[in-house]
Amino acid sequence: MKEYRFRLILIIAAIALSIYFLYPTYVDYQNSKKIESIINQKAKELEKQKLPKTEIEEILSIVEDSIKQSDPTILENRLKRLKLGLDLQGGMRVVLEVNIGKLLEKLANNPDKVFTSLLEESLKESERTEESVVDILAKKLQARGVRLSRYFGNIRQDDAEIISKLKSDADDAVTRAIEIIRNRVDQYGVSEPTIQRQGARRVIVELPGVAKEEEAKQLLQGTALLEFRLVKDPEFTYQIMERIDKKLAAILSGNDSLIAALDTVTQKSDTIKSTDTNAVNDTTQKQLTEEEFKKQHPFFAVALLDPQGRSADAFVKEDDRNKILRWLSLPEIEREIPDNVEFVFSAKSVTTTEDGKKIYMMYLVNKQPELTGGVITDAVATLDPNTSSPIVNMEMNSEGAIEWARITGANINKRIAIMLDGKVFSAPVVRNKITGGRSQIEGMENLDEAKLLEIVLKAGALPAPVDIIEERIVGPSLGQDSVSAGLNSAILGYLAVALFMIIYYRKAGTISALVLVLTILFVLGVLAGFKATLTLPGIAGIVLTIGMAVDANVLIFERMREELATGKTIKASVDSGFTKAMSAIIDSNITTFFTGIILYQFGTGPVQGFALTLMIGIASTLFSALVISRLIFDYLAAKGANISLG
Repeated sequence: MKEYRFRLILIIAAIALSIYFLYPTYVDYQNSKKIESIINQKAKELEKQKLPKTEIEEILSIVEDSIKQSDPTILENRLKRLKLGLDLQGGMRVVLEVNIGKLLEKLANNPDKVFTSLLEESLKESERTEESVVDILAKKLQARGVRLSRYFGNIRQDDAEIISKLKSDADDAVTRAIEIIRNRVDQYGVSEPTIQRQGARRVIVELPGVAKEEEAKQLLQGTALLEFRLVKDPEFTYQIMERIDKKLAAILSGNDSLIAALDTVTQKSDTIKSTDTNAVNDTTQKQLTEEEFKKQHPFFAVALLDPQGRSADAFVKEDDRNKILRWLSLPEIEREIPDNVEFVFSAKSVTTTEDGKKIYMMYLVNKQPELTGGVITDAVATLDPNTSSPIVNMEMNSEGAIEWARITGANINKRIAIMLDGKVFSAPVVRNKITGGRSQIEGMENLDEAKLLEIVLKAGALPAPVDIIEERIVGPSLGQDSVSAGLNSAILGYLAVALFMIIYYRKAGTISALVLVLTILFVLGVLAGFKATLTLPGIAGIVLTIGMAVDANVLIFERMREELATGKTIKASVDSGFTKAMSAIIDSNITTFFTGIILYQFGTGPVQGFALTLMIGIASTLFSALVISRLIFDYLAAKGANISLG
């Protein structure tokens, strides 16, 4: 038994690891069924009460959030599950193209009819040849004896330098477009989106679960909005938060009289100071259990205040952001918030919890911006020469410089939030009046983050139009049909192959059919372990793997038959069968594996999904045929068992 020990441990480890990676998928499936059952039952109860549809949807959203928050493992398993692609889950796939022609028009100095005509010709030629618009335009201008400096750059720059700069600007425009789209998609709340660049100027966006076509188009094609808004003082912010907390407790308890009781418990006046903003967390929670605190102070239970009382900015866990947004959208809560202010979140997490969950900052800011990003002419990421910390220097046009001087002069020692698409990138304190239209942003963790912010800020100054050139909607029902069809094809494929092997090779075929189950388990386990996405072409790759797996067994069994026909023993036939078939098995699988690499490298979307599962399937097939099957046959041969080959 010692000679089998290493292989046995290896096989058990592979099986255990695959089950470990797939277990969250199983748990998530069970959780989804339970949540769906509870939601459906609650929906029927609410419908009997004849409540408005919008109110029913809001209540169901709160109920669903409460269920998920009651058990942290629900969200954990959802994040670790085997992800489904757009074709299996339903949603929207959009191919966007950054309009380089419009970008060049904006960059050009005094474009005339000749320039406009040549640019149109260059765009049409680029569509046919996929050659860079910049290169084509440069050739056409040079053919007419026109230097590029007539329209771009300055007279001291040669054509090569200008071409390089224009290509850099075009590439930067695509990069900015990707960042803007990613920011908007994250804000929209799409789970597991896919955003990737294709070629020189195209971006592919896949939004699982999104079915509102017009809303998604507006989301993807809208111009990025850069704003500078005043952050409200801590005293004012806390008063608003306290009113929301009281009203929310009354709503969730269904008893408006609770408001009066909460006034007694908190013992707070309307003139509370910023140093007392942590009082609810400090004094009240000492008197209440954690569960009681959540019931009586639902808002402060998820919007945690600075224990030092330095500001009224709240720390909110990533999982709680949507819950707070839903609460703030309730009509009763909206009445507690002045019309000229709103709560917004930071664009990035400010810290993480011990279990790795992200924490975001929530601010109360003016709804109307003091200044918008249209005045930004340039932004450069660099290192502060005094502190060596990363910063972003901004430059404004003359109109913006005058307005910025007025705003900063009137708000010394106050904070101004720098926001993109409704999210706060930083909220620095104004120390003095800033003149000249130059300013800087600090607080980034590294230079890479500063460069990202540079890209975001420049997007407001140099927007490149984005056109939708292809779109595809996959409905949830169609996605479910694809899942069912894919699973049915895999099951039927397996049953057909297994039945053939059992009939044709008898006992040996039965062994190969059982080992084939492990092969499929390994493929799914690897996909789940590496957080890959399973698509419909991926299921096709799994079906192909089933056929390729038995192909290896057929080679081995036929070799074993030949050895048995010469009069060799079972043990000798097994050794010779595996040894002589190994080279053919490895050669055929290696060539197919290389094909998969090429498909994955140069393919896109569905082709990559097929290639990925094909490569994983080949590796699993080799392991199953040469390790698991070999171990079983070696053990049976050593025990003197009769291995029938049909």
